[in-house]
Amino acid sequence: QVQLVESGGGLVQDGGSLRLSCTASGRTFSSYVMGWFRQAPGKEREFVAAISWTGRSTAQSDSLKGRFSISKDNADNTVYLQMNSLKPEDTAVYYCAAARGLRPTATPKTYDYWGQGTQVTVSS
Repeated sequence: QVQLVESGGGLVQDGGSLRLSCTASGRTFSSYVMGWFRQAPGKEREFVAAISWTGRSTAQSDSLKGRFSISKDNADNTVYLQMNSLKPEDTAVYYCAAARGLRPTATPKTYDYWGQGTQVTVSS
């Protein structure tokens, strides 16, 4: 079984920054892609970013480029999402996910494991 645990969410003012973390445990992840998604109330789950386990390949939502970035630390099986210049419309539950494979993917249904989510609220 795979466990993904997100942390780092919270309340931040418009223009602020947060760094989310996702720690994976339960098996080896050398052939997994790690991704971040978000879901706002009443909206569909939206792709944010993904990274290969080696860290050499990434994919990112075009609308979030320049403000959000994904990175990872293989030493402790942790993936990070750095979020800068946050806006009220970034308010959502942010989910970490893991997908078998080598290439980052933006399609939620390709992900096999999901974390419980962490709430990010940006106040205006």
